Amino acid sequence: MSLAVSLPKRLLVGRPLSSAKMGDTLLPKRLALPVFCSDPLSSNAYATEEILLVLSVGGLSLLHLAPWVAGAVILLLTVVVISYRQTCHAYPNGGGAYAVSRANLGQNAALVAAGALLIDYVLTVAVSVAAGVSNIVSAFPALAPHAVSLSAVIVAVLAIANLRGLRESGTVFAVPTYAFVAAIFTMIAIGVYRTATGAAPVAESAHLSIAAATPVTGGLLVVAVVLRSFASGCTALTGVEAVSNGVPNFRPPKSKNAAGTLAIMAVLTIAMFIGLTTLAMVAHVHITDDVTRLVGAPTGYVQRTVIAQLSGAVFGSGSIGFYFVQTVTALILILAANTAFNGFPILASILGHDGFLPRQLSRRGDRLVFSNGILILAAFAVVLLVAFDASPTRLIQLYILGVFVSFTLSQAGMVRHWSAKLRLARAAEHGTIRRARAINGFGAALTAAVLVIVLATKFAHGAWLVVVAMPLLYAVMHAIKRHYDLVERALAPQPSGVPLPSRVHAVVLISRLNTPALRALAFARATRPSTLVALHVATDPAGTSKLMSEWDARNVPVALTVLDSPYRDITRPALDYIADIRRLSPRDVVAVFVPEYVVEHWWEQFLHNQSALRIKARLLFQGGVMVISVPWRFGHEPDAAPLVVQDVSR
Repeated sequence: MSLAVSLPKRLLVGRPLSSAKMGDTLLPKRLALPVFCSDPLSSNAYATEEILLVLSVGGLSLLHLAPWVAGAVILLLTVVVISYRQTCHAYPNGGGAYAVSRANLGQNAALVAAGALLIDYVLTVAVSVAAGVSNIVSAFPALAPHAVSLSAVIVAVLAIANLRGLRESGTVFAVPTYAFVAAIFTMIAIGVYRTATGAAPVAESAHLSIAAATPVTGGLLVVAVVLRSFASGCTALTGVEAVSNGVPNFRPPKSKNAAGTLAIMAVLTIAMFIGLTTLAMVAHVHITDDVTRLVGAPTGYVQRTVIAQLSGAVFGSGSIGFYFVQTVTALILILAANTAFNGFPILASILGHDGFLPRQLSRRGDRLVFSNGILILAAFAVVLLVAFDASPTRLIQLYILGVFVSFTLSQAGMVRHWSAKLRLARAAEHGTIRRARAINGFGAALTAAVLVIVLATKFAHGAWLVVVAMPLLYAVMHAIKRHYDLVERALAPQPSGVPLPSRVHAVVLISRLNTPALRALAFARATRPSTLVALHVATDPAGTSKLMSEWDARNVPVALTVLDSPYRDITRPALDYIADIRRLSPRDVVAVFVPEYVVEHWWEQFLHNQSALRIKARLLFQGGVMVISVPWRFGHEPDAAPLVVQDVSR
């Protein structure tokens, strides 16, 4: 690798790490929490808001249901976390929903789970970054026209941070993550204290009313709105599965530490969710997806997020506390994408190892992370951000569907896992196994019900795109697997081995009689082929005449064949000549030697070897033809020319 390429790479990514250093990259719980759990922790920045936004469809009349909806989300989160803690112990090699489904439900179910997760990881990055940029734009409106560009830059920064390695990215992301947790708990504690002392915080929107978007009078309409609110609030569960995918990245005991990290994440998330929802109800936060429905709002009123209104009510708008909460909230929303940057590459590496994705995804890069997966995730996320104008409102409609597909399959797989284990277990273990199976069975039923709710309430709002993308990705993974299987069968050696060719006919492509050409001739002669010919395609009469004169003057002991090309095409006459050799001797092999210049700078490559590249590309598809590149390193082989000339002229 040239210095021009390697130096910037080393500055951005760092020096390569030996495989022996793998143990040094394993994470303790304090770093694993920000690396794998930033997504579910950050969901507190918008989960309560999403519930209130949907309930506001009915005006103020349905807002009192927010605590009940939040309670249902918390119940679901608790069940899912308990279930995934069991997965961490049952499948310590990672893989999460894919590994569980493959072992217990079959490969097809596993691919459905994997495809759903891969899509949702991409959406996690897009939604998280878009939400964070939205908060930045709220503070600095002048940046609004540059939201997409800013989002793309942030994705690039996150990708580079993760390319440096898990431990380094965990260290970088730990401070904002813990600062967010501390800021939210401080705000909740002060809010609760003020409420208990009779000075409850009041949101800036408390005096505003909300006009109903649709009269919600019938019981079925209320149920529909509540269910959609619940589906939106379930964004709090995104990223939970990342810990079970990344169990191998924890310090020993791996399963215990992974399960412990999940428990810590659940306690923190649930406590913040309860506190923020309670504070929003106490402060009478009124928020809607259409600011024109805010009754009593002054002209030009800019609606702030729930977090912004609560921090303003507790600390005072414009205070240090207010800006601190806003800053760490924007950071955690952006860093929530880090969960996907760890989950996606790990899952893609397992799929690559199994042959359902390109095998390159299963290899670790210089810093012992799955670099190709990180780069692909970043690229797809940027495409989504550009396609949806970095709008969190539009992107979030595609969100969480894939998560609940994988949740349901994972829990159903765990039920079968425990059932199989029950048949082989001792009688003393039956009670423990039955309890574990019951937990996963309840989790499977609950997440399946939520999947139906999410699909029904979000399908028309954009989730149909995910419904279309999942079977497409499933088909692509199967096609890749079929290709790898076909190649494996084709490459398997026959019992008789590979027969030796009857003869080898060497053809050296010559454009001019220069040092690289002489070296290719010398190398071709050294291989002692059955026949040897130098081939020149004449497109310039003057150049061809000069070549023939130099050939005779040097007395080169190789026959020079000149092909006329009236249409000035170099490739076709050469290919036809080589094909004629094959037709005359189908059991023989044609070895084509191609002289090439190796230049010092990458941009110089475009100035040389273009004809050679075209001929080589075409020859690769001709049977019985071997292509040998004979490189000449420009400026690095000063003593080679005389030897080559003498060798050939002998």
